Amino acid sequence: MFFSFSPCTDFLWAMLFGLMLDSVLGDPRWLPHPIRLFGNMIVFFDQKLNNGSFRKVKGIFTAVLLTSIVFWFFCLMEFLMKEQGVFKIIFDSVFFFYGISNRSLIDEALKAEKFVMRKDILAARKQLSMIVGRDTSTLSFHQIRTAILETLAENLSDGVIAPMFFYVIGGIPLMMTYKMINTMDSMIGYKNDRYRDFGWFAACILDDFFNYIPARLTALFMIVLPPSVRGFRFVVKYAYCHPSPNSGFPESALAGILDCRFGGTNIYHGIPVEKPYIGKNNRVLSHFDVMKAIAVNLRVVLFFVLLTLFVVYFFY
Repeated sequence: MFFSFSPCTDFLWAMLFGLMLDSVLGDPRWLPHPIRLFGNMIVFFDQKLNNGSFRKVKGIFTAVLLTSIVFWFFCLMEFLMKEQGVFKIIFDSVFFFYGISNRSLIDEALKAEKFVMRKDILAARKQLSMIVGRDTSTLSFHQIRTAILETLAENLSDGVIAPMFFYVIGGIPLMMTYKMINTMDSMIGYKNDRYRDFGWFAACILDDFFNYIPARLTALFMIVLPPSVRGFRFVVKYAYCHPSPNSGFPESALAGILDCRFGGTNIYHGIPVEKPYIGKNNRVLSHFDVMKAIAVNLRVVLFFVLLTLFVVYFFY
């Protein structure tokens, strides 16, 4: 079955080849990337429409238009390549690779951790600022490691499992539509004067809706591989304490697995944001904790892939 061409096997080969590309290449800056195009599209509408009156309506229009463009463009491409066999697999593999970012997530976390290990706090703060939205200029080594772990948990969900989930249920069109939604959330999803209205629909409606199931699946996979009773208790107790309806699930799962404390006050765009604590054990975080979080990441991704292979092989 796996060496024949059919919609199911094409789908599986594209996923496996895409994961291989991500594991080998990561996200090299020299490689053209559709997410940069998505970002340019968002900037264009932000500059043209995010002013004057009716910003919320303009934001809804922008979000609906951009997601529709992406979805229907990739639907058209899939239709045109429907009978192309190996070329369709190549196309889908490349865009699957573009749709996930696990290698780069781990690499960037390890770069920040490397500077923490060297006790170079200025370099660690600068590197961390590449992957988090909070102000890193005054963070301690403990706070830097906390941010690394929170980011590994949150981005395992919305940067890896969520796009893979939407690929499984809707192929490349839905996967790339999710990436547009996630990119809008990261660019205009802030609760400040400029984006509170314009980014409301993209962040509070689309992104929260699309991440609802993936965040909970991610947390479930994290606490069952291997089973972690404390992780389960943390999810039950703390998941809904997070300001985000979704991010609290993977973060509380990882905090439970590590028996540590996440949350607290951080600065975002000059504004203090106090997040409720997840966990009570405010222990010193170590290099081992970062490596264990990465191991959790790899187990979850591998399990998701094996689960997908099992379902497709035995039920289709």
